[in-house]
Amino acid sequence: QVQLVESGGGLVQPGGSLRLSCAVSGSFSQIGTMGWYRQAPGRQRELVADITLGDRTNYADSVKGRSTISRDNTKNTVYMQVNKLKPEDTAVYYCKVNLWTLQWTDRDYWGQGTQVTVSS
Repeated sequence: QVQLVESGGGLVQPGGSLRLSCAVSGSFSQIGTMGWYRQAPGRQRELVADITLGDRTNYADSVKGRSTISRDNTKNTVYMQVNKLKPEDTAVYYCKVNLWTLQWTDRDYWGQGTQVTVSS
């Protein structure tokens, strides 16, 4: 069984920062691309940022320049730092991981989501 455990969400004032973490546990062969998505009420889930096994990063325009995604392969963990938070960043943030199972099958896994609320 593969599990993703997210942490770091909460209530943040506008202009503040937060750091989200997502740790992957279980049995698998290798983790590929790791990423963060978010879903605000009444809106579709959207990509915020992702990072490949080779550390190539990709950011949504809405967070480009104020967000940094990184990964620690020794801990099977992906992080995302977001600065200068805005009320429109309020959403449930989900971690998504693409990995190869023990049978070397390509599969996607999602975390349970963590709420981020930006409000004064």
